[in-house]
Amino acid sequence: MRRYTFLLLTLIVIQTANAQFSVSANQHYILKDGKPFFWLGDTAWELFHRLNREEADQYLKTRSEQGFTVIQAVVLAEMDGLHDPNFYGEKPLIDDDPTKPNEKYFEPVDFIVNKAAEYHLNIAMLPTWADKIDKSTWGKGPEIFNKDNAAVYGAWLANRYKTKTNIIWILGGDRQPRGEQDIAIWRAMGTAIMKATDNKAIITYHCQPNQLGSAQWFRNEKWFTFNMFQNGHCRDEAVYNKMAAGYVATPIKPEIDGEPIYEDHPVCFNVYDLGTSSAYDVRKFAYLDLFSGAFGHTYGCHDIWQMNSPRHEPLNGPHMTWQEALQLPGAKQMSYVKKLMESHPILERVPDQSIIIENNNTPAERIQATRGNDYAFVYTAAGKPFTVILSKLKAPKIHAYWYDPRNSKTTEAGILDGTKSNKFTPPSSGYGKDWVLVLDNEAKHYAML
Repeated sequence: MRRYTFLLLTLIVIQTANAQFSVSANQHYILKDGKPFFWLGDTAWELFHRLNREEADQYLKTRSEQGFTVIQAVVLAEMDGLHDPNFYGEKPLIDDDPTKPNEKYFEPVDFIVNKAAEYHLNIAMLPTWADKIDKSTWGKGPEIFNKDNAAVYGAWLANRYKTKTNIIWILGGDRQPRGEQDIAIWRAMGTAIMKATDNKAIITYHCQPNQLGSAQWFRNEKWFTFNMFQNGHCRDEAVYNKMAAGYVATPIKPEIDGEPIYEDHPVCFNVYDLGTSSAYDVRKFAYLDLFSGAFGHTYGCHDIWQMNSPRHEPLNGPHMTWQEALQLPGAKQMSYVKKLMESHPILERVPDQSIIIENNNTPAERIQATRGNDYAFVYTAAGKPFTVILSKLKAPKIHAYWYDPRNSKTTEAGILDGTKSNKFTPPSSGYGKDWVLVLDNEAKHYAML
């Protein structure tokens, strides 16, 4: 009996150790260990580069407690990541050569990957910021990659972390490929990562704002698993149109906004005329992204992505240290997004504007709908009333209630006749007064949030 128990426990350990990310059967969602995985990300681009072990531990522990599941961080960082040493005085490469990684630099990276796993966090790892391939007009570069050394570096990095079950790969880094030469470099790196991980890696690419996301260049690449958009840092962009188009494009790929407007960021980089972004700005993009087809969402904060502290020169006017910014209200409200999305069956959820009459409002007053087989969520960005064609939910009785994105509190809206249309007026309206209407097939007895 003891031997049987030992073998069973050994099998469980092996299965857990070999847990992998994969894509759902309908091609719209990401799974981990065969179960639905909700990506709630944070952009911590400078995590590996600027924090020491103790600070990294504080950051990861806090984000885990707040419900985040993914941390996006860069190995060869944006902020002069090749030549500005990490906290311990180490640079990532010897002589700027991607085929000669500096072991001492990667020891704290190993620590962060392992500590993240302890906190049930996944690291979305960018091997390099893209200015090491395309310096562009603002990147510090230098351009050090070609397709040969990109393959060597990608394979080395993938081999180092291929036994870790909390790694997701993001190529790119805020740049569009300039042409076939750049594409060939990224292709070589992605292919090398896939080969080194026995084709088990999931990989995407982080680009600048565009209409098609990273799929514009890589949709048909064998290593390209899911499509990543960047919305940028302006208010009231029609991100839902991009998501809707990407959702039906073939071959189908899961999709996500990997860089929406950050909290406490100069809006459109114009703080004097437009001010800085608020919790309302960031949560509005979260709901519009998710309800229009995204499988998860990435939050960002201007003070945190750069790990702002007195040790480093600030960029674009951050207002506080990264430690203070951890408690900004928008980050906490992301946990309410996650709570809602995980409260109902995830894999069956689809975007569906056809269930509402007022389905084409401007971005500032957008009303966006998504539904599963027995439920629907409708987001009204400014608390505007709207009409739902309840018969499309195919349930005789509908339980309706309001979900408050500011605090996750709920307000009853009644049991309704599922054969009719019904106009709903949110509890409040105006700027910052967004609401989610939850509609459940009453017979399913979903728990009220």
